[in-house]
Amino acid sequence: MNTERKLNMTMLCDFYELTMGNGYFQAGYQDRITYFDVFFRDVPDKGGFAICAGLDQLIDYIQNLHFDEEDIAYLRGRNLFSEDFLRYLKNFRFTGDIWAIPEGTPIFPREPVVTVRAPAIQAQLIETFILLTINHQSLIATKANRIVRAAQGRTVLEFGSRRAQGTDGAISGARAAYIGGCKGTACTISDQLYGVPAGGTMAHAWVQMFDSQYEAFKTYCQIYPHNATLLVDTYNTLKSGVPDAIRAFNDVLKPLGITKCGIRLDSGDIAYLTREARKMLDDAGWTECQISASNSLDEYIIRDLLQQGAKVDLFGVGERMITASSQPVFGGVYKLAAVEDREGNIIPRIKVSENLNKITNPHFKKTYRIFDKTTGKAEADYIAVWDEVVDESRPLELFDPEATWKRKTFTNYTARPLQVQVFRGGELVYKRPALQEIQRYCLEQVDTLWDEVKRFENPHTYYVDLSQRLWDIKQALLRKNR
Repeated sequence: MNTERKLNMTMLCDFYELTMGNGYFQAGYQDRITYFDVFFRDVPDKGGFAICAGLDQLIDYIQNLHFDEEDIAYLRGRNLFSEDFLRYLKNFRFTGDIWAIPEGTPIFPREPVVTVRAPAIQAQLIETFILLTINHQSLIATKANRIVRAAQGRTVLEFGSRRAQGTDGAISGARAAYIGGCKGTACTISDQLYGVPAGGTMAHAWVQMFDSQYEAFKTYCQIYPHNATLLVDTYNTLKSGVPDAIRAFNDVLKPLGITKCGIRLDSGDIAYLTREARKMLDDAGWTECQISASNSLDEYIIRDLLQQGAKVDLFGVGERMITASSQPVFGGVYKLAAVEDREGNIIPRIKVSENLNKITNPHFKKTYRIFDKTTGKAEADYIAVWDEVVDESRPLELFDPEATWKRKTFTNYTARPLQVQVFRGGELVYKRPALQEIQRYCLEQVDTLWDEVKRFENPHTYYVDLSQRLWDIKQALLRKNR
C-alpha cells in the first residue's frame, strides 16, 4: 500500500455500493432519479432527543467526489466491473439535490435528517460516508449535550483524544462535542482545522520531573502566569498538593497582581476533595481560583457530584464522551423512499419488515416543527408529503407515537420546515455557518424543548406524526406488499 497517497474518500464506501452501481449501469438504471432518507430509530441512552451534526464534513465529501486512475485500476483488477461502468466512473461527480436538517438541531426518531435526490448510482455510492459522518458526529454531539446539561452552566471541556476510536474519532469528535456545548478541547488539530478552542495545562509527569512538587508548581506559574492551573493530586491532594499550589500562587502570582488561577484534580473522591480544597483556597485568599475535575466523568457522575456539594467550576470529560461509551452506536440508516418515472412523477417506495420498527416511511417528505406561539416551545414534529403545506390558521391534530389512541390538537402554533436545501443540481446552495454559530444555534434550539423532554431517565415522548395523506400512502403500500 502506498501510505504517502492521500486517501480518496469516494472509495470509503461499502463494496456492494459499487457492485449495485455496476448493476444499475448494466440494467440501464444509472439515470433513474431516486430519493433516499437518512433517519435513526432510537435516541442514544434512552434520551428524549438527539443533536444533528456532521453536515459540514458531508458537504466537503460531496464536493470532492471523484475516482482517480488508481481507483479505476483497483476496480478493474477485481474483474467484476464492466469497462463501460469504469469509463462512467472516470467522469463521476454528484449532480443531485440534498436537503438536510442544520447541525445543532434537536432531532427525533424516524424523521428524515438528510434527504438525497439523485441518479441511482450517485445516490447509492454516497450511502456509507453520509451515514458515517452523520452517525458519528450526531452521537458525540448528543452525548456532549447531555454532559453539558448535567454540569448546570459550568464549563465542560472535551479531553478524550487518546481514548478515541482512531484519528477521525478524535478530530471530528472534538468538533461534534463543541457543537453539543463543550467550551473547548484538548485536541490541538481540531482547533487548527475547525476552530474548536484548544487548551491544556500539565500532566502528572510535569510534577514528577522536578525535585519537589512546589518547584514544579512555581516554575509553571513563572512560565504561564496568566494560565496557571496546577494538577494537585500527584502525591497527596490535601496534605501537599493544595498547600504547595497556594504557596506557588503566593510567591509568583500575588506579586504580579494576578488573582485568576486554577487547580485540577484527576483522582480520588472529587466531591470531598473539592469541598476541602475550596475551603483551603478561600481561607488563603484565593477566592477566584477555579477548581477543575476530570477522571472518567459522564453526565450521571457529574450530576451526582453536584448533588453531593462538589465545588467544581470546570469539568474535563474524556473517554465517556469521545466514545459515547454508554451507547457507542447512533444507528442511523439510509433507505430508499421513492423513485421517479420517465415523466418525472414521484413513485413512493417502502421497506416492509416483521419488525415494526424497521418499516420505513415512504415518499419524498417534508418535516415541520410545531412551535407554540405563546411559549415558543417546540411541541411536535409533523412529517408530510413534500408538497403539503401546513395551514397555521387551522387546528392540527397529532397522535402520540407510543400510544396512538392519544391525540393532541394544536391551535396557536407556527410550523417551520426542518430541512434546508444544501445541494441543487450538484452545486452547493447552502451558506455554511461558522462552528461558533452552530454551537449557539444548538443551545437556542435545545432551549425550545420542554424540560420533561430533556430528562435523562424516562423523558417525555416528543410527538412525531405523519400527515393523513402520508399515512394513507403508507397504509396502501403495506396492503399492496403484504
